[in-house]
Amino acid sequence: MPTCRRSTTPHSTRRSTRRPSFPTSTRRTPPTPRSASACSNSPPSSRSSDPSRCSSWAPTSAVPSPARRGPGRSTTRSWVCSTRKDDRAVTTSQTTTAQEFGQPGPGETFSPERQALRRILRRPSVILSLGFLGVIVVLAAFAPFITQLSGYSPFEYDESAVDPALGGVPRGAFGGISGDHWFGVEPQTGRDIFARIAYGARISMLIGIGAAAITILIGVVMGVLAGFLGGIVDAVISRLMDFLMAFPALIFMIAILSALPQGNRPLLLVIVLSLFSWPGTARVIRGQTLALKNREFIEAAKTSGAGWAPLVFREVLPNLSGTIIVMATLAVPMFIATEAGLSFLGVGVTPPDPSWGQMISAAVPWYSTAPMFFVIPGMFLFLTVLSFTVLGDNLQKIWAGGLR
Repeated sequence: MPTCRRSTTPHSTRRSTRRPSFPTSTRRTPPTPRSASACSNSPPSSRSSDPSRCSSWAPTSAVPSPARRGPGRSTTRSWVCSTRKDDRAVTTSQTTTAQEFGQPGPGETFSPERQALRRILRRPSVILSLGFLGVIVVLAAFAPFITQLSGYSPFEYDESAVDPALGGVPRGAFGGISGDHWFGVEPQTGRDIFARIAYGARISMLIGIGAAAITILIGVVMGVLAGFLGGIVDAVISRLMDFLMAFPALIFMIAILSALPQGNRPLLLVIVLSLFSWPGTARVIRGQTLALKNREFIEAAKTSGAGWAPLVFREVLPNLSGTIIVMATLAVPMFIATEAGLSFLGVGVTPPDPSWGQMISAAVPWYSTAPMFFVIPGMFLFLTVLSFTVLGDNLQKIWAGGLR
């Protein structure tokens, strides 16, 4: 409950051009109480000059000023409002939150992140991105059943769909798009592009999400250990990060994948991509952990006798959740694009397994005679990366507090 008291302030007896806020007196009649938020939400000038804005007040006797009194000096009484924490008080931060996000519903509490998430879901760009990503996830998850509906598998040849007299150019307009082949067919082979797009989405999503998960896991563990423990642990992990970040990642990825046996290429891609990508994540997490370890709540938990493991899992990691989610969302499109680039160069996913990058590479000689063979996989790759990027950028704004 806010309270008000009178304090004495020395003033000169010279005539001043400023008009005093209140006449000098020894006692005032108590004003009618107004609101409990008058003292807590009003600026200092109003708290020190308007006693009627306080919900309760208590006049006190004059206290001698610490400054030495001399001739021509007197004391006057001024109002000073003091507040204490009370569950009925409305703080300035709550008022600001209410102005930005609106009043909470019955039984709800203010949550800026939740309110920002609701606002972000009303953005057309986010809705379109989530819708397109939902389509890609459905294609990847149910590719075998969807290709059964279309009637063609990604490895099945349809010689009747291409014209051998024209060098294997698809029959019909727009690259052979028809009721049988929804996205047309590949030149020369006649394989269904829709089926290969669906299976390519499965490979791209598995590689992108798998590499992002491993990268985030290793980066968070290494970054938290380096930032929280410090000392020799921090020195060793930091030097390891510097060593891996000194390599030109793309060149060494190409060299390693070229030297490795074919085997399970998606698994090899996940391992290689994670190996060269976790130091960047660990460096960011280490910096955030260093900023958190000296905060008051960490010191309070240490004083209460908590060990380093409870501190990390109960105090540090929950405060890093926003950063981790944003970095994971932005890492997935980066890995999808990298996998497509490696497959385009011939060191990623190898035939006959379908891949968007591999399809773009095969379509380069046909861009003038069968442009849809080049446009369709390129469009899917571009829109997938763009959708993840838009989603991650808006999530970053939520946790940064900059979404308006």
